[in-house]
Amino acid sequence: MRLSLAILFCFGLATPSFAEGPEIVDVNVEKASMGWRFEVTIEHPDTGWDHYADGWEVLDSEGTQLGLRVLHHPHVDEQPFTRSLSSVTVPDGTRTVYVRARCSIDGWNGEPVAVPLPF
Repeated sequence: MRLSLAILFCFGLATPSFAEGPEIVDVNVEKASMGWRFEVTIEHPDTGWDHYADGWEVLDSEGTQLGLRVLHHPHVDEQPFTRSLSSVTVPDGTRTVYVRARCSIDGWNGEPVAVPLPF
């Protein structure tokens, strides 16, 4: 019986722990001279190059990608962190866009966050 418990304990330690996906904490949007500028704040338990938040995107209501911000490195010691994307073209008449984040392991996370455009 002790051996079985020891084996189960060892396997329990060897199973991967699943980190939370990236969370959109805040989005600031402003109309710029060349399209829209988005500042997105993300929180994610980055562990290093093996698992980190690696991007976010802006979508229209149909799910069409309007902009993509690729994050090229982990932010282990900078949480939450904010990155911007400029010159995003949003179709005329659009009142709300959606932002979602992804990580290098789990891909796109959860439901996109609705972001009303300031007019």
